Amino acid sequence: MTTNSQNLSSAIKQRSELDKSLDRGFIWLTRFFALAIAGILIWISIQVAIGAWPAIQEFGLGFLFKSSWNPVNDTYGVLPAIYGTLMSSFIGLLIAIPIGIGTAILLSENFLPSQVRLVIVFLVELLAAIPSVIYGVWGIFVLVPILNDLGKWLHTHLGWIPFFSSPPTGPGMLPAGVILAIMTLPIITAISRDALISLPPSLRQAAIGLGATRWETIFQVLIPAAFSGLVSAVMLALGRAMGETMAVTMLIGNSNNINISLLAPSNTISSLLANQFSEAGGLQVAALMYAALVLFILTLVVNILAEYIVLRVKRL
Repeated sequence: MTTNSQNLSSAIKQRSELDKSLDRGFIWLTRFFALAIAGILIWISIQVAIGAWPAIQEFGLGFLFKSSWNPVNDTYGVLPAIYGTLMSSFIGLLIAIPIGIGTAILLSENFLPSQVRLVIVFLVELLAAIPSVIYGVWGIFVLVPILNDLGKWLHTHLGWIPFFSSPPTGPGMLPAGVILAIMTLPIITAISRDALISLPPSLRQAAIGLGATRWETIFQVLIPAAFSGLVSAVMLALGRAMGETMAVTMLIGNSNNINISLLAPSNTISSLLANQFSEAGGLQVAALMYAALVLFILTLVVNILAEYIVLRVKRL
């Protein structure tokens, strides 16, 4: 009897040591993967910076504030592309955020029968699976004609507003912004819905128990509680919008000029890279790498700002 107890105790001890070893191995493995992600990010940034270094030496910070892009004379400036990147992303998020968060609330708060919710969730996820070139082709043949008619009306009746001061010419800032809204809508909707669903049911029950209406519960309790998840959804969508290439290239007009009118053609950094990299040589390659580095830094700054906002809200 004593021997059996000793054997059992020894087996338990050996098993315990094995579990501890596996736990330690798993911890180190996860650390390695986390450091590998950081290492890949640093490696990419270093390689882009090395490729951009000749242009950085040649143009310095003036590259960010010049509007000329002339490969013949080797004069390059990325200001119009920066403006187009930020403006088209802003237009896309301005449209997508209220629709996406509203759809997430609709799908998470049981306003619809479960069968209908499943269909809508499937359709939203299907939007995310459509290749960007399909969005671009659809935008050229469907979206641009519709927005051209709308643009003519806006220019005729509201042309005194700077945003509609130029007549529509086909592809332009507005079609690019709308297509970005459609492409970022699934990201905002899916992540916002997950953030709202993951909230504990006690929040809803407590708010209703204190006499809050359903809408007061949503806007004063649930949305503030899920704010970090909603901000994450918006930031991921913004990253997708700022880096989107093919659909925007097909719809924005690729004009390297700054025009405040939403009906005029414009350009983005991603479109600039897609259009010129295959035929670039010499200093132009370095200038394009410099533009890619600028886009990388813009994305980094936006994500740092988002983390700062989330931390400030959590402290309140």
